[in-house]
Amino acid sequence: MAQSVGIKDVARAAGVSVGTVSNVINRPDTVATETRARVLSAIDRLGYVRSESARQLRAGRSRIMGLLVLDMGNPFFVDVARGAERAAREAGLGVMVCNSAQNPGEEADYLSLFAEQRVRGVLLTPADATGRNIGTFRRHGIPFVLVDRVAEGTTECSVSVDDVAGGALAVRHLVDAGHRSIAYVSGPPGLNQVRDRRTGALNALAEAGLGPEHLRELPTERLDVAAGRDAGARLLGLADRPTAVFCANDLLALGVLQAMYAAGITVPDDLAIVGYDDIEFAAAAAVPLTSVRQPAVTMGAMAAELLLEETEAETTGRRHEHRRVVLQPELVVRRSSLSAR
Repeated sequence: MAQSVGIKDVARAAGVSVGTVSNVINRPDTVATETRARVLSAIDRLGYVRSESARQLRAGRSRIMGLLVLDMGNPFFVDVARGAERAAREAGLGVMVCNSAQNPGEEADYLSLFAEQRVRGVLLTPADATGRNIGTFRRHGIPFVLVDRVAEGTTECSVSVDDVAGGALAVRHLVDAGHRSIAYVSGPPGLNQVRDRRTGALNALAEAGLGPEHLRELPTERLDVAAGRDAGARLLGLADRPTAVFCANDLLALGVLQAMYAAGITVPDDLAIVGYDDIEFAAAAAVPLTSVRQPAVTMGAMAAELLLEETEAETTGRRHEHRRVVLQPELVVRRSSLSAR
């Protein structure tokens, strides 16, 4: 195995002191032009890369922000990451993106990794509904902001979307179109987002004078296309099949759409479908998908900005006021829900 090149090797090759090499790297204006050129030539020739982790330990502050999301296979979280990365880069920081895969055990492992790496702070979409992982991580004293989740029972900052309002938008749209029997493909029941969207759906039914029996819930273990196809197969097997489906996210909705297409069921004439998130693929589906839009990029950027505010306040000694930012969703109507009834 090749031995790594250290700062002493560069100093030896350039015929200067270790302090001079350090000045060339960190304060180049303080070094004479000829000496600086000699050191830079040695760095290039030897392939020296400075130890960022060692520099961070000396400074006591990392230049890395952690981002832990439920599923990086979901374009919604890719957009959240884009927003967070944009805000972090403007502040001179990088983002370490990790995927819990909706698994509390993996979430705990990544939070431990963040603590070991002494990251500047963490943006977190929790997978553990019990809150134990958050409680354990809080002991490390590393600031964190919850993303796509209201900080219930905690004092930390959070950036989320009003999912109760979003669920109501989806089902109100279907009720207004004449549907009275609606399925809710909900995803894992332990996720707050899933429960809140269901609450909004029930609220919309109540507004129309319809009871909860008009919403048929089909839970799934995951929030992906395969789970949507499975839910679609179960839907097809129902004797009293609903005329419309509201899905907890767009990946589930696309899976349901695939199942209907394979079975010869026409969308939206035989079955109307509404998704949630409004990912890019929603508009590009074979039948363009009506969806509740979440401002994912904005959510990621705002969460990163709140985290940066908190870490800067710690450095300067200023008081930081924790905030809960709740963004509003928007219904984007496309062909998948426009059947005439």
